[in-house]
Amino acid sequence: MKVIGFGDNVADVYLHTRTRYPGGNSVNFAVYAKQLGIPSAYLGAFGNDEIAAFIRQELTSIGIDLSRCLQRDGENGYAEVNLVDGDRVFVGGNKGGISTQLPPVLSKDDLTYMKDFALIHSGCYANVESELPKLRRLDALVAYDFSEESKFRTDDYLGRVCPHIDFALFSGGHLTEEEITQLASRVRVYGVDGILVTRGSRGPLFFCGGETYAGTVEYVEPVDTMGAGDSYLTAFLIHLVQSGWKKNQLPSREAILSGLQKAASFSAKTCLIDGAFGHGQSF
Repeated sequence: MKVIGFGDNVADVYLHTRTRYPGGNSVNFAVYAKQLGIPSAYLGAFGNDEIAAFIRQELTSIGIDLSRCLQRDGENGYAEVNLVDGDRVFVGGNKGGISTQLPPVLSKDDLTYMKDFALIHSGCYANVESELPKLRRLDALVAYDFSEESKFRTDDYLGRVCPHIDFALFSGGHLTEEEITQLASRVRVYGVDGILVTRGSRGPLFFCGGETYAGTVEYVEPVDTMGAGDSYLTAFLIHLVQSGWKKNQLPSREAILSGLQKAASFSAKTCLIDGAFGHGQSF
C-alpha cells in the first residue's frame, strides 16, 4: 500500500517565534502517512526560493517521494501565523504562491506513476479541481478536504468536485449538528461514500452507508493544534484502506469504529509538537 498527497505545499511561518515549518494539506497527509509506516509521496509545484528549498529538504529527510514534483520560477507558498490572545491564528501569506498559481497539470506519465497508489488526497486550496476527473481513471480512492469556508460548500463547487471523489472532509466546528447533517445529505447526492466532519473538541461525525458515526477526541494539553485535522483524517483513511475499503465498496462498521478511535489517538499526539509535524527552522 502506498499513498500520495496531490496539491499545495506551504511553509507555516510563525512570526512570534521567528520559526517556519513545512506544511500544507497535501504535504501533511503524506508526512502523517509516513509516520504511520505507509510509503508516501507528494506531487505538487515548488517555487525556486529559500522556502521551497527548505520544504524540499525536510520532506526528503523524512523520506517522502518527490520524484514527480515540479519546480517553477516564482515564490513558494507560505502562511504567516501569530499568537493572538493565546491562540495561534493565520494572519497573512501569499495564498499558496506558485503551487496554486501554476498547479500541476497531470500528464500521462503522472497518471501512470499514480497507478501504484491506493489512496490520493487533495484539497480545496490546491487549485487542482480541473485535474480530479483524470484521477477517476485510476483504481485509487480519492479523498478531498473542503476546509471550513462556505465558498467550498456551494452547490456549484460541490458539483465540480464531488462526482470525482470517494471521501469528503469538512471542518465543521462552527456548524450545528442539523447543518452538518444537511451538508452530508447534499454531498451524498453526488455518490460520495464517506463524509467526515470534524468539530474540534466536540468530536467528529462520519456519514457512511446511511449511518452516522460519532467519533471521540483524546484530550491533551496542546502545544500546537496545527495539523490536528489533517492527522485525524490521515490516520482514519489509512485504517479504512488497510481494513479493506476499496472504490465502490463501503468500509465495515467495525473498521469505521476502530478507525475513529485510532485517528483520535494519532491526532492528539500531533498536538504535542510545534508546527504540523515539527522540522522547524529559525529565520
